[in-house]
Amino acid sequence: MATYGIQSDMRTHLRVSSRALRRWFLAQCFDSLCVGLLWLAGLMLLGVPWAPMWALLAALLHFIPHFGSLIALVGPLCATVFDGNGWQGVLSLVLLYIIIVLVDSFFLQPRILRRVARVPLWASILLPLVLGYFLSFWGVLLAAPLLAVFFALRDHRREGRELPPPVEIIPPAISSPRRHHASPPTVIEG
Repeated sequence: MATYGIQSDMRTHLRVSSRALRRWFLAQCFDSLCVGLLWLAGLMLLGVPWAPMWALLAALLHFIPHFGSLIALVGPLCATVFDGNGWQGVLSLVLLYIIIVLVDSFFLQPRILRRVARVPLWASILLPLVLGYFLSFWGVLLAAPLLAVFFALRDHRREGRELPPPVEIIPPAISSPRRHHASPPTVIEG
């Protein structure tokens, strides 16, 4: 009987965790789309050749935390240098990169995670920094999905506490061996 309860709890936790990871993935896709659009607008404004291709690549590489954005910068940098824009073009592109990273890290991603995956703003900003310090790349990589699962499980537990406790079957009380001294049974003769 206890095994069934553990299996049921495990299934519930897996179901809640998988739902949270789906929400996180949806939030990450939406964030990548927004970053790709920011890259497209910035690259078009700067006149970088093949801007739509670089923006699409930036959106796809955005799934790799921090390093994906840096890798996405290489293509537009090469295109800017080969196009003959000089140091002004390179500095403009680096400034665009810094603006996009700051807007995404402190504005877009925390708000999207809060709205889609129900992760508080403070946690989506603070935990990647803390885990990045202690676990470097892996901490930053796993921070957002761990947050999504943690807060989903926390919310599930809170919802469970609001429900009445489960009904327990209590065995009947065992009467004491002493007999009560009540009036003796009456005998009717007749």
